[in-house]
Order: sequence, then C-alpha cells, then structure tokens
Amino acid sequence: MSAHPPPPGSGSEGAAYADRFAAETAEMTEARNRAARLPGPPPIEPAAGATLAVLAAGVQARSVVSIGSGGGLTGLWLLRGMQLDGVLTALDGDPEQLRAARAAFAAAGVPAGRARLIFGTPAEVLPRLSPGAYDMVVCAGPPREYAAQLDAVLGLVRTGGTLVCHGLLTEGRIADRTARDPQSVAWREVARTVREDESLLPAVLPIGAGLLVATKRA
Repeated sequence: MSAHPPPPGSGSEGAAYADRFAAETAEMTEARNRAARLPGPPPIEPAAGATLAVLAAGVQARSVVSIGSGGGLTGLWLLRGMQLDGVLTALDGDPEQLRAARAAFAAAGVPAGRARLIFGTPAEVLPRLSPGAYDMVVCAGPPREYAAQLDAVLGLVRTGGTLVCHGLLTEGRIADRTARDPQSVAWREVARTVREDESLLPAVLPIGAGLLVATKRA
C-alpha cells in the first residue's frame, strides 16, 4: 500500500506560504539581503519574524532585549509588535552585524530613542542590564554565545514575560543524538534548562528554523 500524501499546507509548501503571508516591508527585505551577506547565522525567516511581532504585541512589550542583532531584521520585526513607546536593546559582539542593524533601523525610520545598540558579548553586557525589567528577551544568535549565561538571560525576563530562542530546529540536529557538534550540544543544554525550569511554561514552535518559546510564571 502506498504511503498517504502529506496533507495540503504541510511541509515546505506550508512553510513557504507562512513566509509569504508574513509580508515583509521593503525595508525588511533590504535588511534581509544585507544580513544574508554577513558571516554568522542566516537572517530570521519571515514567518518566524512575524511570530516575534505577535508575541511582542501579546505581552504589550515596552522593553525588549535581543541577544544577537540579526543584522537589524530581528529588531524590525520586534519593533512592529512592540508598543509605540517601547525601547529595543540589541547587543552583538560582531561589529558588522551591529553596523547592518544600524543601517536597517535608519532605513526604516526608527527613531533613535526606540533602539539602542550595544557592542559586546552576552557575558560582557548582560550584567549591565536590570534583572526582571524586560517584557521579552529574544536570543537571535548562535546558542554557544549565550548558553553559559542562560541564568542571566532568564533573570532579565519579568514575571509574565516571554523568552524566545531562534534556530532550535536548524537542520534537525537537536533531535539527532549522534550530532555532537558544539552548536547542537549547546542547543540541547538550552532546551533542557528551559524545559526543567518550573518557573517557565515552554513550547517549541516549528516555524522557520524553530522557536523555543517560554513564558515566565509567578
């Protein structure tokens, strides 16, 4: 007996529709093209970016941290969902990524007071940020860059706030127990820590390269 065909809207066809549905602005497309030319992880997918905007709107975010600037594209999606008086803090240890983010925000007309860009690694910058003061924290860079500081990352999120880590399902390596490369190991550490933390309500969303999402409960 032949296998049943996948249901309509599943697999790559469904993912392509989700990305088209997200409808990036011209400034977002420009930021995507610029970020794609830089070393490091590929820019966030449109469907995943739109999900960030929805999550930011859901918590009525006024204060958001992005660990990894994503060349500015991640920030543009977050700002779309944030409150109009919200402030995005984006940190990155790669000066090229920060320059791309600055160009992306300028092209999109983001007021200077709505986005602050900080050069530095999570280990250098996170201790300077206020614990429990952020509605949403997004980890947009490789997990090796923040896995060792995950307690500090979680400490930034207020009660009722949201943590999002992008890239969990990249190439399916996290589910492959034979994959022992540093990034896969770091992803497993991050996922295990989030799942076992009783103050968090987590879920994995198979959108784009995968989103690990968690809400901090009282």
